[in-house]
Amino acid sequence: MRIHIIGPSGSGKTYLSQKLSEKTGIPCTSLDELFWDNSSAVPNTKRDPAERDQMLRSVLQQDNWIVEGVQHAWAGSGFEKADTIYLLEPPALLCRIRIIRRFVKRKLTGTGRKNETFQSLLDLLRWTKKFYRMNLPEIHEKLQPYQHKVIRITNKRELRQVLQEM
Repeated sequence: MRIHIIGPSGSGKTYLSQKLSEKTGIPCTSLDELFWDNSSAVPNTKRDPAERDQMLRSVLQQDNWIVEGVQHAWAGSGFEKADTIYLLEPPALLCRIRIIRRFVKRKLTGTGRKNETFQSLLDLLRWTKKFYRMNLPEIHEKLQPYQHKVIRITNKRELRQVLQEM
């Protein structure tokens, strides 16, 4: 089983990937972990593209995998190799509310990343607006050849249905 989950920040990608991983026993890889070098002393350091691409190839060579992330420009090989692609498209306002709620929760519990600041929250909210306007149409176009394996999820009811069917 090979599953690729894509959608904007705050859409529920991590939640869905964790639930699917629990149900199937298949490990999940966050594309953010491949994209960002979290071991760097400098916040927001991008990983070397060659290293990132090799890490992704290594994941996709496995028999079973779940990958999740917003990335589509460099992670498109996951679409081709996936058995199922979940495209999460909740309303943009809901994503922005979830992003703010997640930020506040992390700040209150002290579980946030070292580079999470109020400015980074604002940047993410701006980026999410751009995602719906620019990136989502690109993703739809990139997914055209794979429509037979795309499952679009736009609300909680559809998400619960996917989880019940697993």
